[in-house]
Amino acid sequence: MTTAEPPNGLSRRNMKAPESEELSSHVGSHNVQEENLRQWQKHAQKVKLKALEQVQDQLSDILDKALTDSIQPFTCIHPAGNKKSTAKTSLRSQKMDNGKVFMDRASLWSKSETLNTNTLDQTDKCELEYDNEDTAAELELFEISHIRTIYHMFIAVLLIFCLSTLAVDFIDHGRLVLEFDLLFFAFGKLGTVVWAWTVMFVYTLLVPYYALVFWGSFYHTFPSKVLLSVGTGLILSALQTCVLSVFPIYVVIENQLPPASRFIVILEQIRFLMKSYSFLRETVPGIIKNTPKEGKRPKIPKLSSYLYFLFCPTLIYRESYPRNSHIRWNYVGVTFVRTMGCLFYVYFILVRLCVPVFRPENYQPFSKRTMVLAVFHSILPGIMILLLCFFAFLHCWLNLFGELLRFADRMFYKDWWNSTSFANYYRTWNVVVHDWLYYYGYRDFLWLSRGKFRTAAMLSVFIISAVVHEYALAMGFGFFYPVMFCLFAVFGVVFNFTMNDKRQSPMFNVIMWACLFVGQGVQVCLYCQEWYAQIYCPRTENSFLELVTPRSWSCSYQR
Repeated sequence: MTTAEPPNGLSRRNMKAPESEELSSHVGSHNVQEENLRQWQKHAQKVKLKALEQVQDQLSDILDKALTDSIQPFTCIHPAGNKKSTAKTSLRSQKMDNGKVFMDRASLWSKSETLNTNTLDQTDKCELEYDNEDTAAELELFEISHIRTIYHMFIAVLLIFCLSTLAVDFIDHGRLVLEFDLLFFAFGKLGTVVWAWTVMFVYTLLVPYYALVFWGSFYHTFPSKVLLSVGTGLILSALQTCVLSVFPIYVVIENQLPPASRFIVILEQIRFLMKSYSFLRETVPGIIKNTPKEGKRPKIPKLSSYLYFLFCPTLIYRESYPRNSHIRWNYVGVTFVRTMGCLFYVYFILVRLCVPVFRPENYQPFSKRTMVLAVFHSILPGIMILLLCFFAFLHCWLNLFGELLRFADRMFYKDWWNSTSFANYYRTWNVVVHDWLYYYGYRDFLWLSRGKFRTAAMLSVFIISAVVHEYALAMGFGFFYPVMFCLFAVFGVVFNFTMNDKRQSPMFNVIMWACLFVGQGVQVCLYCQEWYAQIYCPRTENSFLELVTPRSWSCSYQR
């Protein structure tokens, strides 16, 4: 059997055709790949150039920022070395010359607003960086769940106090009505308080201001500048003594105002004295230094700026302060409700935890055992009253006025609860009063002594603060019992020097809180005992010894 084969030529042509087609297809695909490679290389080159441009821009920004940061310490007057402690010392020395710097700052318990640093000069930026570094966490602490839980716990305790008061009244009197007899008594005679405050306010607004206007108008042209200054100062001092010193005391004693009304008058008296002094202290040196041109009057602050200062929550006068753009009325309402809530909270603490222990029917003869038990029983209401007074006044009340007046600097306190030293506690507990004592007490004392006697300057500030605190308590309660003075001027001074800023261990924070607990317990215990002793063992004569001797030492009241 034979097989038919194609001719040799045809077979050879058929074999070459697939080979040529395969070769041509291979060459074509190779050309496509080369074209794709060239396009990819072009694209990669473009990406490379773009990436290099972006990297160059970023490096330029980084270098500019690095240069700015490297220059900033020198503009802040930081010595070589640029250590944090050195920078702080330099900034403090700068503040000694320039005074307090006000800026847009929020309280630690309030939501922080973003600070526009473009409106600040270099000194203010340095102030912001170094003065607030320990309180940099200016965020709303209520947004932290742990802090919010503690806040809710305090509200729950307030509700428990209300329910317990209702239950006791229902059991004893068969009624379910909350009565606030003690609260109404404490804030009695408010009409007298209003007109007394009006007199003090009108005097503080007009008399110191126009005394400054009179003195400033003639100071640079009067033949004897010393005679003019001394004469004006003596007349103003006499008026200050009569209206802001004697008048409030007379109103309180003559009208027998109840305790809360007394405290309103006396604390406003102290506030007006501090405000008027700051106004004169800040404006007089400027008038003396700046001699006006011939035919022109010296530059004197406007009455409107002084009026604003009398209500804004600071004791350091400036012609202008950083202001917020608008008023948050929701915040105003919430803050006012919180203030009223703290007031009722303190009322329930006194009614439920203090009055039942110290009222006459529960009186026990004095002994070491009863005194120790009474002090430790008073620790809980004492520390709660301390925290509530801090939150109600230093946070709610001052922030309320700050918001209404669009006052932007809300650093009324710092994180005093984290203090490991009493020196830091005294600086951070009440920044508003501390600033006044620092600039017009401590700093002026050093200026008069030419930088010497720093310890004496610190002691003088402590003594002044202790005397004013004791004066307010004595006039508010209506009796003299120097518990606050002893704790402040004796133990406070000792703790200030022994527990200083070198103490950084957390154990010292425990010690500080333990001392606060015991101190508040002692104050609540002794003042409550003296309150009832003054009622049930009245004075038999008005001698000086009888006035200054605590009645609870000798009184044995029992119903």
